[in-house]
Amino acid sequence: MRLNGKAAIVTGSARGIGLAVARAFLREGAAVVIADINIDGAREAAAGLGAAEGKVLPLAVNVADQASVQAMVDATVATFGGVDILVNNAGVGGNTPFLETSLADWNRIVGINLTGAFLVAQACARAMVAGGRGGKIVNIASLSGQRGGNGRAAYGSAKAGLELLTKVMAVELAEHGINVNNIAPGAIETEMAKFAHDAATRAAYNYLIPMVRYGTPEEIADAAVFLCSDEARYVHGHTLNVDGGFRAAGLMFGDRKPAPAV
Repeated sequence: MRLNGKAAIVTGSARGIGLAVARAFLREGAAVVIADINIDGAREAAAGLGAAEGKVLPLAVNVADQASVQAMVDATVATFGGVDILVNNAGVGGNTPFLETSLADWNRIVGINLTGAFLVAQACARAMVAGGRGGKIVNIASLSGQRGGNGRAAYGSAKAGLELLTKVMAVELAEHGINVNNIAPGAIETEMAKFAHDAATRAAYNYLIPMVRYGTPEEIADAAVFLCSDEARYVHGHTLNVDGGFRAAGLMFGDRKPAPAV
């Protein structure tokens, strides 16, 4: 019950990593807002969590729209009395070669993954400051924002920007008792990955991951619980990679490594 009595917003939590985070937060005693652009999905997810009455609130939010974001925060404060925790998880992927990336695609991906994260974090931080009880903000960055990769011009740039935004937020919000950190997932076994990653893609990832497997949404959620608990009270402005050693790895070979995709 490390988050007992806390009110948490998790964006993009109708499925995948966000839903796993919401489930873990409920397990640890928090009241949770399931915030998603797909309100039907948010309601279905909330119903499926089986939480006690008054512990889960499904809300529609378009993170790229400031009015929608503010309405979400206002509803959270009205229902739970404040905002103690934000996990900025909502985002969209992108895998288009640099020379083929259109301005429309760039603006959409950056607008949701970076500008949207800014809007949500700012609105939640203002509510935390007004509440006077501090808070925790965790932004979901990505390994793609730390290393160059095919097709990641827009997505990687947005996630790299989010890492720097997190550092600025950490510096400026420290005086208000608000801890701000990142989680940078590597390859995670989400519904999208199961659909989009073919055998060649999986072999390429596994060749680069020392643990030779994808992570699970629950492993990201466990990291989020830690960063949002009192145990992480002196962790600030940090990016926690949850990637099976992907970023740390150099040359790897041996019988246990799969052949690289060709």
